[in-house]
Amino acid sequence: MSLLLAVLLAIPVLLILWGIGVYNKLVKLRNLAEEAWSGIDVQLKRRADLIPNLVNTVKGYMDHERELLSKITELRAKTMGAAGFDERIKAEAALSRSLGNLFAVAENYPELKANQNFLDLQGKLAEIEDQIQMARRYYNGTVRNLNIGIESFPNSVIASRFGFKKREFFEIEDEGDRALPKVEFKTT
Repeated sequence: MSLLLAVLLAIPVLLILWGIGVYNKLVKLRNLAEEAWSGIDVQLKRRADLIPNLVNTVKGYMDHERELLSKITELRAKTMGAAGFDERIKAEAALSRSLGNLFAVAENYPELKANQNFLDLQGKLAEIEDQIQMARRYYNGTVRNLNIGIESFPNSVIASRFGFKKREFFEIEDEGDRALPKVEFKTT
């Protein structure tokens, strides 16, 4: 009879210990995802801080491109004031496209392309963009792990009970950015 009583008491204790373990694992995964987002945020802030210098350097050379420079300044302000995750991602994607347009337009200005300040800023921006890509990959990996932990049974029971929510991946918003470039070789 005492063995049966010990087993009956052990089962709830084991279930409680299992629940604590699952809860702690989910907390760890959530914190890793928040840390990963913080890494992206730091890199995006570095890029935002670089943009005014870039725009000021380019202004003197690109008299005909005022609209593009104004758009970049406006998009920078929009990213800095974005309220939520989705709004921030959309604003950052639009800013990235506009910066790409700026460098494409800069190709038409040989004096600008030769300007050392512009080249330094362009190099710094390329380095920051690489850091953003690495931070996005890390973020998406941590979000993947968190989402698997939340959706896996029986973890999902603990996750739903304690309000753990799936996170969204940091994905490309513009389908045009996913398209492969068209390369043509012309023969003469």
